[in-house]
Amino acid sequence: MRNITKIILILLTFTVTTSIAKDEFEYTEDSQRQEGVPQGTVTTYEFESKIFKNTHRKYYVYVPAQYDGSTPAALMVFQDGLWYVEENRKFKTPIVFDNLIHKKQMPVTIGIFVDPGLIMPKDKKEKPIKNRSLEYDDLSDSYVRFLTEEIIPEVAKKYKLTNDRKMRAICGISSGGICAFNAAWHRPDYFHKVMSHVGSFTNIRGGHVYPAMVRAEDKKDLRVFLQDGSGDLDNHYGNWWLANQQMASSLKFKKYDYTFVTSDAGHGGKHGGPILPESLRWLWRGWDE
Repeated sequence: MRNITKIILILLTFTVTTSIAKDEFEYTEDSQRQEGVPQGTVTTYEFESKIFKNTHRKYYVYVPAQYDGSTPAALMVFQDGLWYVEENRKFKTPIVFDNLIHKKQMPVTIGIFVDPGLIMPKDKKEKPIKNRSLEYDDLSDSYVRFLTEEIIPEVAKKYKLTNDRKMRAICGISSGGICAFNAAWHRPDYFHKVMSHVGSFTNIRGGHVYPAMVRAEDKKDLRVFLQDGSGDLDNHYGNWWLANQQMASSLKFKKYDYTFVTSDAGHGGKHGGPILPESLRWLWRGWDE
């Protein structure tokens, strides 16, 4: 298993398309609790946004055990926060953070895991309206403004966060994946690192234009990790597998610092979850230089 992990890590260090077979979707020790590894804490908060008016949401803040407030912490923001922060789901992010921070394979990083907003009905008998697509699939700068003007400053009231753009990362799955890229695209001065799992670079709200935009516009200083599988969605919005291939091709054409890790998996975290430790090593490589 260690040899497989080393091979994957070596592949991930190059800006080329890489492949992992389905039968290798195994979690490594970095996704499991290890004796002697300090555990961070996760605290749940609730928030009412002014940018996305009338929305209510939860967000979760992971603070590593190594954080003592004397030095600003690196920052990584996750969309669909609950999917990433719960240890019994596919990504097991707090466990992976604990292990990689302990090994100094990523910096001391505070994680902000943000759920999509809900519009609460006046009649309590009715169900809340999900605001996820409007927040995640829209190509405007509204969501990155929500993060940089509302959520992150709220967290910064309690914790000392980095001012270094290269120590900030953003991640998401599906519509959260294009949301992460869109946030960094609008604010490359704020977010340097992007991780997208099965990103929805399709025509839900116009996201299919991104491959062309990447080719046509000036190159931005971004490091981009893409993951997708040939079994991903194919519907009236588009073909996710083809869309991610187009994104990877455009990033390659413009000579971005990127990697595209592929498999034959479908839509979800079955592939992205087990490879999260290797993915984070690639994303944060050179952090201590």
